[in-house]
Amino acid sequence: MNEMTPIQSAAQSAARRTTHFIDGRWSEGGPTFPDYNPYNGELVAQIAAGGRAEAEAAVAAAAAAFPAWSAMPPAERQRLFLKAADITERRLDDIVATMAAENGSSKVFAAFQIRLSAAMLRQAASYGYMPYGDVLRSDAPGRVALVTRKPLGVVAGFTPWNGAFYLAWRAFLLPMAFGNTTVIKPSEEAPMSAGLIHAEILEEAGFPAGSFNVVTHAPGAAAEIADVFFESRAVRCINFTGSDKTARMLGERAGRALKRMVLELGGFNPMIVLADADVDHAVRAATFGAFLHQGQVCMNTRKIYVDRAIHDEFVEQLGARVGALKQGDPADPSVIIGPLINQRALDQTAARIRDALDRGATLVTGGTSQGLVHAPTVLAHVPPDAICTTGCDETFGPLLVVEAFDDAEQALADAQATPYGLSASIMTRDQARAFAMAQRLDAGIVHINAPTMASEAALPVGGTKDSGWGRSGHYAVEDFTEIRLTTMTDGPSRYPF
Repeated sequence: MNEMTPIQSAAQSAARRTTHFIDGRWSEGGPTFPDYNPYNGELVAQIAAGGRAEAEAAVAAAAAAFPAWSAMPPAERQRLFLKAADITERRLDDIVATMAAENGSSKVFAAFQIRLSAAMLRQAASYGYMPYGDVLRSDAPGRVALVTRKPLGVVAGFTPWNGAFYLAWRAFLLPMAFGNTTVIKPSEEAPMSAGLIHAEILEEAGFPAGSFNVVTHAPGAAAEIADVFFESRAVRCINFTGSDKTARMLGERAGRALKRMVLELGGFNPMIVLADADVDHAVRAATFGAFLHQGQVCMNTRKIYVDRAIHDEFVEQLGARVGALKQGDPADPSVIIGPLINQRALDQTAARIRDALDRGATLVTGGTSQGLVHAPTVLAHVPPDAICTTGCDETFGPLLVVEAFDDAEQALADAQATPYGLSASIMTRDQARAFAMAQRLDAGIVHINAPTMASEAALPVGGTKDSGWGRSGHYAVEDFTEIRLTTMTDGPSRYPF
């Protein structure tokens, strides 16, 4: 790396310059844009502002690297992934500091992502040894039919700002583990946390030039890069994590270009707390699930349905626990609630809380803000016509709604009455009852006696309905490879003419 490119610890650095990583090299010169700290407004870095030319170069590099990378023996790819995992863990402190400065991540959330990413790298190191084929019987005499999987080619990824570090690894790692090469476009809200740090790690680990590439862009300038992804015949798949609104626009373009898409989108994730639940455990799970990263994660709990028999006790304990969460500068390791990503996010959160209160909702705790730090807020008795009730889109902020129910069947139906289907949670001591309910929830993930936010490297993550399609872990083989049929016939065949 030349001396312009290393991403130093955000806790120690002044304003920095970061550049694109294309074909194993860090670019030099060109326009930049400022990357600011959402908590204090300080300049974190100057980021390279790329466009069509950089995207075309990155796609060309990935396409050129594909034959060698896809043919690399599993043991060699495994060595690279394991080394990247070690580097990731070694850099924990400076990555935590960078994420605090760039997108307001608390130490709890940043360290969680780093450890989960290292675990995922180690899981992916074994994917090259998965059985990727079948031998099928044929009706033709002397014929053997082999079904094998082969990588697609170049996979282009759009990585988000919120769970930036972990979700960027998913965009790089899973396609590469199955033999594809990659080009990543990180969010302009967190370009270091969502892509550039990863390029540093993979470069240090020794990944070959062109196997991974990162192109950054200024705010509002993503279209040129996206155009290249959709226009290039070398790009065989678009891997997108973000909002369903953006996914619909990208999906239309993918359809016209006949490109695959893998989508991990938003969620309006319910928790159902039955009367026999351990209230203290449920409150702790709800607090973690709802307010990790200020409610800016697609799997955050958005609404809790509580049996009326324990509703008041639950709300009282929840309000006390949520109200005690420390707010402020995420650079302070004891802070849980840091800033929202920008003013738009704060305004949306505040507006939805005001709307619900104006319509008669009860404020349990929160409702205030200082700078971009919005207090974690719990609302109860929210009327059906309020903006933040079941079925609305995500409030990507620290807002949680609690509703009492008398009939568990109705609570289950209400939890289903959302266009999303990412994650859900059921809290009860009756595991059999919970399992039966879980089978009726239309969600990609259902946790029993755990938060909606529970994640492990080996477990598949993905949604149904408007929460997207595709899965992580080894199940991603379905998304990032295609099937090839090869037949071998021993001896001559008979033909009708």
